[in-house]
Amino acid sequence: MPFKKILSPLAAVTVCLSIAWAGWFAQPHQAAPDVGFMTLTGQPIRLEQLRGKPVLVVFWASDCPSCLKEIPELRSLYQRYHHQGLEIIAVAMAYDPPSEVVAVSRAMQLPYPVALDLNSAHAKAFGDVELTPSTFLINPKGMIEKKITGLFDKDDMRAAIEQFLKE
Repeated sequence: MPFKKILSPLAAVTVCLSIAWAGWFAQPHQAAPDVGFMTLTGQPIRLEQLRGKPVLVVFWASDCPSCLKEIPELRSLYQRYHHQGLEIIAVAMAYDPPSEVVAVSRAMQLPYPVALDLNSAHAKAFGDVELTPSTFLINPKGMIEKKITGLFDKDDMRAAIEQFLKE
């Protein structure tokens, strides 16, 4: 019986610490992880090299209805703000078959780079991303400004990007 009394508080503390530890990664106002992506076209991209620009990193899957629904808005953001400095990197989840990612990228005519996350390294670096879409807005200083799980508010996103482009 004494073991159970010790184990329960210990288990509760462990769970709380685990949640706090996991929540620390890739939260707003934290530095974005310095990860490198390899795009479908073989182009390497490092987040560190994009400092000075606003960046959207979007975790998605080719079979995710919400992800597909948000692509036209991402395409619009890219077309409207890329020439001013906005970068968008779409990261396909590890479970997404590369052939499907390529097919959807072509069919949806994605103008921004698409990367595969074959071993979930990128998802882990951004705080163990499991849900799609998950969007991270990184400010020009390399800090995560927003983390959105699910569809983002397009007006809010446009306003934030425009603010960063003025700075």
